[in-house]
Amino acid sequence: MEREGFQVAWKEKGEEGIHYAVEQSSHLILLDVRLPDGSGFDFCRRMRTHGLRRSILILRIQSEESDKVLGLEMGATDYVTKPYSLRELVSWLGTWLRRVYGEPSNAGADIL
Repeated sequence: MEREGFQVAWKEKGEEGIHYAVEQSSHLILLDVRLPDGSGFDFCRRMRTHGLRRSILILRIQSEESDKVLGLEMGATDYVTKPYSLRELVSWLGTWLRRVYGEPSNAGADIL
């Protein structure tokens, strides 16, 4: 992601991610559902209860409708199922940035 021009802050655990997201002003949060200290769905919900209004993209292996609905109901902005290529993810991020910020590229975007 950094080679594509994004600034990235990587957090291994959901609790670390929540604390970082509350204290920092990242443009976007990429959240995997399977984390060592709990479910990404729960961390998504907790970020929303802390008042975070930033976009959250959930990454998940399963593509069942019930998982997608759960993620969106917990507060995710969108849901991407694995496998996906880095090119596909970078393209999605560029589209998201243009939609939200009107920027022509991904230069300088911060991602957690």
